[in-house]
Amino acid sequence: MKLRHARAIAVFGIAVFALTGARGSNGAGCDGSSGSSSSSSSSSSSSSSGGSHDNDGSGSSSGGSVPGGGGSADKASRDVTIDKCAYDPATKNLTARITVKNDGALDYDYSVTMKFTGAGATSATAFKAGIAVAAGASETAELTTPYPGTGDGSEYTKCEVTRASRI
Repeated sequence: MKLRHARAIAVFGIAVFALTGARGSNGAGCDGSSGSSSSSSSSSSSSSSGGSHDNDGSGSSSGGSVPGGGGSADKASRDVTIDKCAYDPATKNLTARITVKNDGALDYDYSVTMKFTGAGATSATAFKAGIAVAAGASETAELTTPYPGTGDGSEYTKCEVTRASRI
């Protein structure tokens, strides 16, 4: 009977490892960087999962994680995709449109902090809280901040998620 218990524990341990061991790798190699990004014909509509979004027409993006490792904030940042990063001349705001996808089994309220940067530009920050996303669903939101410059906004070429959390 002791051998049966040992086998059951071993099988359970292997099952737990198999179910959770690959979690968070997003199909990537050991470093966790999937390098997945897509771009469309417009320079301002390439997408990036987490991390940052360059608005330079190259469609390049860097995968992101929030400093501090594998906690809830890191998981929340992986749920955020930057769809658009641009200056809106009508409102004179820097605007980032994001999609938050909740693949979990629980409903979450997300808070996201976005940093706008570019060559020679003073960084600007936008924050949005209370983005309610039901389990298995996704929601879009816009983060805006007043344009701090006097030009046409073209110096702001990059959006980056600096902090994301969910409760």
